[in-house]
Amino acid sequence: MMKFTKQNFIFLVGGIIIYIVDIGVDFWVASKYFSQGQYSWSILILCFRGLSSLITQIFSYEWFKNDWEGTDTGKLKWIFLVHFFQCGIFIRYWFALKYGCQAAFKQKSSGDASETDPPNFIQKQAIDVVTDINMLRVFNTFLETTPQLFVQIYILMEHSKNNFCQYAAIIMSFCGISFSTVDYQISLRESLPDKDEFHLLPKLVYLFYKLLTITSWILSISLITLLSVRSSVILLIFLWICGFSWTLKQHTTFCKSKKMEYLYRTVVGIILIFTFFNIKGRKTKICVSIYYATHTVVTLGILFLYMFWKPAIIKEIHFTIVSILTVLSLVLGIIFLVVYYGCFHPTAYCRPQACPDEVDGEAGQKDRVKTGRFQNFIMQ
Repeated sequence: MMKFTKQNFIFLVGGIIIYIVDIGVDFWVASKYFSQGQYSWSILILCFRGLSSLITQIFSYEWFKNDWEGTDTGKLKWIFLVHFFQCGIFIRYWFALKYGCQAAFKQKSSGDASETDPPNFIQKQAIDVVTDINMLRVFNTFLETTPQLFVQIYILMEHSKNNFCQYAAIIMSFCGISFSTVDYQISLRESLPDKDEFHLLPKLVYLFYKLLTITSWILSISLITLLSVRSSVILLIFLWICGFSWTLKQHTTFCKSKKMEYLYRTVVGIILIFTFFNIKGRKTKICVSIYYATHTVVTLGILFLYMFWKPAIIKEIHFTIVSILTVLSLVLGIIFLVVYYGCFHPTAYCRPQACPDEVDGEAGQKDRVKTGRFQNFIMQ
């Protein structure tokens, strides 16, 4: 029986603080741009925040409705009202703090006891609630935090006007990405059978793999946006279409209703713009290789395009710095990726019949381990 530890509780509290501060920074930055007459940037940042909040509230309410099916409808009406006012995530954090505190500080879970025993039941409740939150934070990260990071870097490169609020927004974006990716991977490991403990070293390797590859890609998109905003938009739309089409081909079964499933696939398509996302839990070596090989070719293509299209800009110091950071982040990110998949990925240690890359395959449908909706939501 996996345990919700004091370290998990500390990460939970840290995530809550980051989430609240991130909201405050978003509105602060938007108000700064608005007061400076840069209305388009202010509206864009608020749109990212609003869209992300709306989608996460929809998923959160649907999960509550699925979990509480057959219970008092009055509770669901109250839950719907809270989500309508965009505060559903705080209900989930309240439950997480409640169960997390009991599991980490007041309960002693016995590994030989069943999940229906009170101590282990509290442990399972805490892990399930935190897992749902981490799933929602992944949505928020790639619907709001990552796009906003791209916008802030673009503004910094385009206008060369550095101010504290821009740096604060960039730092908070990186913190949001860091917490959501690491917390997500912790929840993933806790949901897998025959798992190995996720120690500090693999956590850091996974964190640097994600952060560096995402950073390199965001810088690349920012560079092509400086050349042509239209070209950047066309590239992003094309990448989303490719990602969305791939999810359709995978025949995902994450949601109970078709409408929610298509919304889920739309969100996954957006996530795939920025990072690799394993949506079926199948073998990923070929998919990962193709994905990051494509990113490498496009990134190098953008840098070569600058050399032929705007050779004069190569002499500018900011382009040199951004180019070095882009290539360096990509190379280091791929190195960390290889190390993670070679040494710390679950398939490196789990038994073949319990391997997470196989549980969703046709051969493993009858023997799959039921772990709730997280079974169909795997990003590695």
